[in-house]
Amino acid sequence: MANPMPKHGLDAQGFDIPAALYWNLPTAPLVEIALLRDEGILASDGPLVVKTGRHTGRSASDKFIVRDAETEDTVWWGKINKAMSPDHFAALKRDFLAHLASKDTLFAQDLYGGSQPDYRVRVRVVTELAWHSLFVRTMLVRPEDSALEEFFPDYTLICLPSFRANPERHGTRSETVIAVNFSERLILIGGTKYAGEMKKAVFGILNYKLPAEGVMPMHCSANIGPKGDTAIFFGLSGTGKTTLSADASRKLIGDDEHGWSDEAVFNFEGGCYAKMIHLSPEAEPEIYATTKRFGTILENVMIDPDTREIDLDDATLAENSRGAYPIDFIPNASEKNLGPVPRNMIFLTADAYGVMPPIAKLTPDQAMYHFLSGYTARVAGTEMGVTEPEATFSTCFGAPFMPRHPSVYGNLLKSRIARGGVDCWLINTGWTGGSYGTGHRMPIKVTRALLNAALDGRLNDAEFRIDPNFGFKVPVAVPGVDPVILDPRGTWADKAAYDATAARLVSLFICNFAQFADQVDEGVRRAAPRAA
Repeated sequence: MANPMPKHGLDAQGFDIPAALYWNLPTAPLVEIALLRDEGILASDGPLVVKTGRHTGRSASDKFIVRDAETEDTVWWGKINKAMSPDHFAALKRDFLAHLASKDTLFAQDLYGGSQPDYRVRVRVVTELAWHSLFVRTMLVRPEDSALEEFFPDYTLICLPSFRANPERHGTRSETVIAVNFSERLILIGGTKYAGEMKKAVFGILNYKLPAEGVMPMHCSANIGPKGDTAIFFGLSGTGKTTLSADASRKLIGDDEHGWSDEAVFNFEGGCYAKMIHLSPEAEPEIYATTKRFGTILENVMIDPDTREIDLDDATLAENSRGAYPIDFIPNASEKNLGPVPRNMIFLTADAYGVMPPIAKLTPDQAMYHFLSGYTARVAGTEMGVTEPEATFSTCFGAPFMPRHPSVYGNLLKSRIARGGVDCWLINTGWTGGSYGTGHRMPIKVTRALLNAALDGRLNDAEFRIDPNFGFKVPVAVPGVDPVILDPRGTWADKAAYDATAARLVSLFICNFAQFADQVDEGVRRAAPRAA
């Protein structure tokens, strides 16, 4: 069943692996092996359904970058980019390779990170689980068969969920580890079955590599309109990034990770990785349809063991249930996974405070301010069921994946916005009429109507007002949208409560941005919201 071994196998990289190696297997054989090995079960409509165990999301606290001469002055060290010593990595590598050598069967995929040939990296991924091999083959870009024989990786990633790190010996926090060594171009992932760690590790590689080449790496989705106009969508999990970019009237470039070069916006991946919980066939028909396709992998989705019917509303295993599927499962996807440089840039936030307007237009300085802020608000539950909004600021809308200082990415973005005359918009997919618990979620139909008006140019000549808290421009009227919803204060029954909540949110922004104030110019500092 194994494909022929490439000319440059693991032995050419100095790895002595006695296991049976399955090279570059396609979907059907990998699904067969996964089922034979009880790694998952097949749903009634075709997807492979798997469980990731106790790790149902990324283990951000267990990720490390080796601190050495290569990274000492190039990585932004701190809470997010935690250092591992070369000695600890050396011990980890020895133990990792010994554990690898104990396996009877392994799977290898030779893939690209990046769809634009000039800026992609060659990545070899070795896994002990067949479904992990299928996942990474689905999510990254597959080379042409003619390129596989001579393939030699720029980076190698090894994922062994059965490996257990030793904090004392390896300098880790726990038995779980994601260790990135940019000098050796090696990534070791152990102690977790959550497959998203692999794709995010490749994202981190490109986020480190591309700025030095003048290319802007972005945690965003992207699509192309009928007139060839590219739009990019920044947003944290739960803001609608995947949903809003999967629009049947526009070509999808990708749903998560992209680069912006002089010539194009290009997808880093060849697949999509969407949240499945409460997925709706009415609101997200294109994504919902992928849950009924052979070749889709569903993580932590509940399934009836007898009927094999899935239940996307059951969060017993995880709120972060996920689906991985090839990008061509989405109708009207871009054939080359790339498009022209962007005409519009969208910052998505799910503001659970109910303060942000549903849409606003930003200046380049304001765009950089909100890009560095990376704001959304999540709802945190308590044991007694009381809920309050919780502000989340994730720099560059993807802080866990950005090895360099945020100003590197912010300045790149600002220069590209200015060079391309890009229109920048902030869209709130969160709450209106009050904070979470009092107001209600912004209707998806309203969000789509506002987004479409921005993308098709109907807002170019609109009348705008200046938001008193954030200083950006808010349209007074948009065709087909109730004008009341455009002014968040007007949707609140208690205006004093709105003012107090807005003041609190403004203060959170100001406090968070203090860490960047010395690295940005005066124009960006003046783009800050106004404290009462």
